[in-house]
Amino acid sequence: MKPLTDILVVSLDQAVAAPFCASRLADAGARVIKIERPGGDFSRAYDSVVNGLSAYEVWLNRGKESIELDVKDPGDAALLHRMVDRADVFLHNLAPGAAARAGFGADVLRARNPGLITCEISGYGDEGPYKEMKAYDALIQAESGVTSITGTPEHMARCGLPICDVTAGMYALIGILEALHQRAKTGEGTAIQVALFDGLAEYMQVPLWHQTLGDKPFSRSGLDHPTIAPYGAFDCADGQVMIAVQNEREWVNLCTKVLGRPDMVDDPRFDAPGTRAANKAEMTAMIHEVFGKLPRSQVMARLTEAQIACSQVNDSADLAEHPQLRTTTGMTENGPVEFVASPMRFDGESQDFGPVPPLNAHGDAIRAEFAADASKSEQAAE
Repeated sequence: MKPLTDILVVSLDQAVAAPFCASRLADAGARVIKIERPGGDFSRAYDSVVNGLSAYEVWLNRGKESIELDVKDPGDAALLHRMVDRADVFLHNLAPGAAARAGFGADVLRARNPGLITCEISGYGDEGPYKEMKAYDALIQAESGVTSITGTPEHMARCGLPICDVTAGMYALIGILEALHQRAKTGEGTAIQVALFDGLAEYMQVPLWHQTLGDKPFSRSGLDHPTIAPYGAFDCADGQVMIAVQNEREWVNLCTKVLGRPDMVDDPRFDAPGTRAANKAEMTAMIHEVFGKLPRSQVMARLTEAQIACSQVNDSADLAEHPQLRTTTGMTENGPVEFVASPMRFDGESQDFGPVPPLNAHGDAIRAEFAADASKSEQAAE
């Protein structure tokens, strides 16, 4: 039995951050009911790359039930209230204030269900001058300064993955699990807020200290390390490798066993970490002179034999064929698909993911189930 099997999560979510959190709760065994606006979560239309379905829809909605609701409709709003009254967790990432205006603020919900854990994901939280600002992943990467330390010296770049949304979803997941543990002790739920900006600001702690307490802010260095050399990407005849030389023993091994250049060991330009960093361009050219004539596989073999920390610089095509990649099969309305397996491995636990629901796939069943709660309420009032 998975650890959250007895937990009911009602998730009024869209796009990435909250759906990521909710899907991982579903992976852990929770019953997750995804509330979708009329027409469905707009991420369903992002692309059609997974057997005709959106990659984001498939990635982020596995294991959930789907019902289409219009929370502005009194009947649908009443149904959602009955669902949340029975829930353990209510999660959403609506626009700032939207849930409260619709009658689903944390205070209102927890007054009806004191054991409820509410979790709201927003761009900047409900305080401060930016609280009403729209917030998307790339915008927060820029606002938090992440783009200022990402890219090459000439050009800033955003992370190619939705790191801001996933970070917020992961912090929401951690917060919900903490709150469930606390509720097991006290019987009381709580209200959690997670801001996208706060998540990336927390990741920026070390660069922030270098800016405010140090004498030199972080700089962009592409695939190279900003202060250590050789530590970065190097061209081979058919691709690139990354190497990381962090001590003198590794430097000697690189020169003698990999490059075949023992003369570089005591060369005054390269005989200490500081001199190697100061003469990085010359050193890099000498390494490229050797690596550039060899296939990447041969360079990797030499580096591994010499116990030099190294990796290949791969793309998504390489990842698809990577011998270390773990996958598991999941089901969609258009057939099976291979998911990347969960990074977490539990002894004796299956890593099977639940199916990805079509829009409103469980609408009729959920309406019938929670209609019974309405009948009980009416009987109690008589």
